[in-house]
Amino acid sequence: MTAITSDTAIAPPAAPRGPNSLLVAGRELATDLLSSLLFAGLLSFTHDVTLSISVAIAAGLVQIGYLTLRGRKVDAMQWMSLGLVIVFGAASLLTHDPRFLMFKPTLIYCAIGAVMLKRGWMNRYMVSAALEWSSDVITVFGYIWAGMMFLTAAINLALVVNGDPKVWGWFLGVFPLASKLGLFAVQYLTTRVIVIRRMRAAGALA
Repeated sequence: MTAITSDTAIAPPAAPRGPNSLLVAGRELATDLLSSLLFAGLLSFTHDVTLSISVAIAAGLVQIGYLTLRGRKVDAMQWMSLGLVIVFGAASLLTHDPRFLMFKPTLIYCAIGAVMLKRGWMNRYMVSAALEWSSDVITVFGYIWAGMMFLTAAINLALVVNGDPKVWGWFLGVFPLASKLGLFAVQYLTTRVIVIRRMRAAGALA
């Protein structure tokens, strides 16, 4: 990350701390949703509900087993994800209704959104310049991110209740990632513009 000096432009103020922070966050979310993503992909290509659910449940069990064997901490979200896979997957197999497992991402996104409602949760991802000159903007975007999670959960629920499993599969594979990349770009540009304007107004930017 480029440092701010007297003869250089301001560094990107809204970028997460460290060059790979966004990728890490996305990887962690994808890990938590691994079983759902596998289920969506298999259902879209094979149209076999039993196979898709069975693979999703197996993937959840293998994921937790792998982390345990490697001595890595399995956090609460991953335990919850596994529990939801088993419970809703079993219900789907018994009832031959894939909507039980399709509902799982709604619960996960609601849980993430609830965590993001905590004021200032995003501060630890920000560089010092962004916190100094735009802490209010960062707080607002923290709530916007929470809203995005709840919106994703709501759309997923609507597709579970009224949608086609094929449409749901495409939604889960495209919308969550695309919407988050779009919101990240909006936050990055908005915060950068605001920080530059404030620093110029204060005479702190050459």
